Parts: sequence; structure tokens; C-alpha cells
Amino acid sequence: MKNKIKDLRKQKNLRQEDLALKLGVTRQTINAVENNKYNPTLELAMKLAKLLETPVEDIFQLED
Repeated sequence: MKNKIKDLRKQKNLRQEDLALKLGVTRQTINAVENNKYNPTLELAMKLAKLLETPVEDIFQLED
């Protein structure tokens, strides 16, 4: 699953560390999600969407 987290995070001038702190996860988790190495739980995906003020379906795209 691809995502736009990195671009959205940068638009909000947030570092991976900032995002991780706000979400209660590690920076490594944010890095893994951004690099498509880890698919977040539904709960984390919803929290990301809320924090980034973007609908979850606009953040994540299923690969064909």
C-alpha cells in the first residue's frame, strides 16, 4: 500500500520525530510507514488522517 504521509508531513513542517510524538509511536514506525515497509493499524491510520487533516483514503492507496 502506497501513502502520501511524507509529503503531507512536510507540508505541515513536521519532522518524523514530531509526528511520532503526537501519535505515541516511535520515529522508526513513522519511517517504516512512509517507506511502505509497514502498513499501519487502522487506529494509527485514522490518527494520522486526523493529525494531517486529510481523509484516510487520500493518504493511502492500494497498489494494483
